Amino acid sequence: MTSHGLTYEGCNFFRQRLILSTLSGKRVKIRNIRSKDDNPGLRDFEASFIRLLDKITNGTRIEINQTGTVLFYQPGLLYGGSVEHECNTQRSVGYFLEALIILAPFMKNSLRAVLKGVTNDQKDPSVDLLKATAVPLMKKFGIDGDGLEIKVVKRGMAPGGGGEVHFICPVRRTIRPVQITDPGKIKRIRGTAYSVRVSPQMANRIVDSARSILNKFIPDIYIYTDHMKGGNSGKSPGFGLTLVAETLNGTFLAAEMVSPPQGDDPMLPEDLGKACAKLLLEEVYRGGCVDSNNQSLALLYMTLGQQDVSKILLGPLSPYTIEFLRHIRDFHQIMFKIETQTPDEEDSKGGEKVLMTCVGAGYTNISKTIK
Repeated sequence: MTSHGLTYEGCNFFRQRLILSTLSGKRVKIRNIRSKDDNPGLRDFEASFIRLLDKITNGTRIEINQTGTVLFYQPGLLYGGSVEHECNTQRSVGYFLEALIILAPFMKNSLRAVLKGVTNDQKDPSVDLLKATAVPLMKKFGIDGDGLEIKVVKRGMAPGGGGEVHFICPVRRTIRPVQITDPGKIKRIRGTAYSVRVSPQMANRIVDSARSILNKFIPDIYIYTDHMKGGNSGKSPGFGLTLVAETLNGTFLAAEMVSPPQGDDPMLPEDLGKACAKLLLEEVYRGGCVDSNNQSLALLYMTLGQQDVSKILLGPLSPYTIEFLRHIRDFHQIMFKIETQTPDEEDSKGGEKVLMTCVGAGYTNISKTIK
């Protein structure tokens, strides 16, 4: 099976398959991509994602049939360097950035990516969320240094886009194994309320309503307001809130909410602030050392770590993460030991937790230049 690559059916988990294929070097064939749909084949945002992978690799071979329902992908070497990509506005920059965060440490040259498009939408994790949670997580795995940075230069709301994000990441030869099993108690909450092409007062209204709920639990809350004007505000109006809870042990749990795109039913900033605060409380209830958005990132870094035991405590696994574990088994032949941990009665800390243990595959970045 390995020599002929892997074959999958359907359009689900498209990114996972191509990312793991690129890292493992195994070619992949995906059949019946929306073959029964009125509009069959790959969507524009998936084609845009393939073009981005083509830009950061060298020697990748991609074949798509006439109707776009069959894709053959033979990965090349991860090259990196400076990349500029116009992301399709059907999905936000976060959809593309999540993939780059996973691949960036294993490139030949350190990656400097400029992504343009929608920075905040209701489907994908926003750039603010990834900046607040994925970057500290990467540092725990030894991917740090001055180079690591995600910067929002211009905001772009759905559906028009017009945002711009800069992502810089250093390369690493190996990833260190981790043992993160105690999330610790929440010590502070930080957040960003942003508004573009609407009254700057919107952000203040969001902050007040979010604080009205969170103040009952913890006094140390600070929510920044970010109102971008003129050319930096993209092409569509909108507002939103990203909240991050930080624990004593340096774990970050985040939640976010974005106003519906222009043309849909409008939403009051007060409702958005309250709903986002409740989402954060739900994320804290789920708990774990990684929030639900970054579970798959942490598990992949554990898989690719040195040949040593890694352990991490997670909240309930999301359906995306469960499928990701199956794909890791297909591409890297690594299986995790999964133990459920129910919280004690007197030390009740939210929902059921899962302790994930694996031995790393000893993946080495062979393309990294030795200086």
